[in-house]
Amino acid sequence: MSFAEKDWSEFKAKVFKALGDASRLEIILFLRDGEKCVCEIVPHVGQAQPVVSRHLKILKNCGMLTSRKDGNRRLYSLTDPDISNVLDSIDVELTHSLTQKLIEQIIPARRNRSLARVTNHV
Repeated sequence: MSFAEKDWSEFKAKVFKALGDASRLEIILFLRDGEKCVCEIVPHVGQAQPVVSRHLKILKNCGMLTSRKDGNRRLYSLTDPDISNVLDSIDVELTHSLTQKLIEQIIPARRNRSLARVTNHV
């Protein structure tokens, strides 16, 4: 893997790590309708302002959000509307497919453990 490929993989991992938090996902979905003030984001997410600010900073550091000052207010918006399209791609069909794959992995594992218990008791 070349240096550039490694950097690209690390960047993607950073983005997915940022998206790996339900509150940050909620913030992104809330901002899809346009620029919002922190004072609007806090009640929507239902967390304290310092916690929301930390989430906003993480999303901003990944390049997903931009902000600007308007008097005493800080306004945030998505840098690219396609960010929410990524979240939209995780639809019911994909969720169902992933769930089925997980179940298929769990069932044989449980059978193997059950067989191992029976074999150990014999």
